[in-house]
Amino acid sequence: MVGAGNRLAGRGSCVRPIETRYARSGDVRIAYQVVGQGSFDLVFVPGFISNLDLQWEDEGYSRLLKRLSAFSRLILFDKRGTGLSDRVDSHDLPSLETRMDDVRAVMDAAGSGRAAILGASEGAPMAMLFAATYPERTRALVLYGGYAHFHKWVMPPERLEAFIETAETSWGTGATLPNFAPGRVDDTHFAQWWGRFERLSASPTAAAALARMNAGIDVRGILSAISAPTLLIHRRNDARVDPEASRFLARKIHAPGWSSYPGATIRSGPAMSTGWPT
Repeated sequence: MVGAGNRLAGRGSCVRPIETRYARSGDVRIAYQVVGQGSFDLVFVPGFISNLDLQWEDEGYSRLLKRLSAFSRLILFDKRGTGLSDRVDSHDLPSLETRMDDVRAVMDAAGSGRAAILGASEGAPMAMLFAATYPERTRALVLYGGYAHFHKWVMPPERLEAFIETAETSWGTGATLPNFAPGRVDDTHFAQWWGRFERLSASPTAAAALARMNAGIDVRGILSAISAPTLLIHRRNDARVDPEASRFLARKIHAPGWSSYPGATIRSGPAMSTGWPT
């Protein structure tokens, strides 16, 4: 199924509309886009919220996506409950296993048999679970700001309840920006864009449901089953996810050592480069 797409990719006279399509995952429709014509497929599993159309309007985010699509066939999607995808029932929240299988559904719809999976923040546990469940479809695994257990490395229960209360009372105003990009709080233009990003990525009820779903994340038990070459990237001063979360992952996912560059700590598995487009 194809939806209207009004964002542009490319440079100069080569700009073209990006089509938004819909994959069926059970009874749910998952919105996705395919950008670039590289030699391998790269699936980007986003963090807490996303909006396939709106993300192209932010200069930093669109620069990242253009760099990724310059060397890959980049497959983007909005997780169920976010952006252009169907919402979830707040009284019957889906398991991480169900949400993870949306990655498979999107790959099937995009004609991708095997791909590198890039999971960012809340998208990282989903990417790890996919790699453990579908090793034959996982070419490589890249985790940015990832973690295996929400309450241990992101928010304890009491902080989560405060975050949910903020979402339910102030959603759409940009009130959650300090939780995700504290360095941009004083950037008035970005703060206004973030408020719009909140509104178009989820409703207040959907945002609270997403937070409760993420609170149940615990994939520590499947880490040893991941066999794909893995790259971990984590900012030393990450305001949302404790960097110790990635150190734990490095110990559990057959990690052969650590190296670092300014602003981040990384480790590379077999056949993986330590370079990262910015």
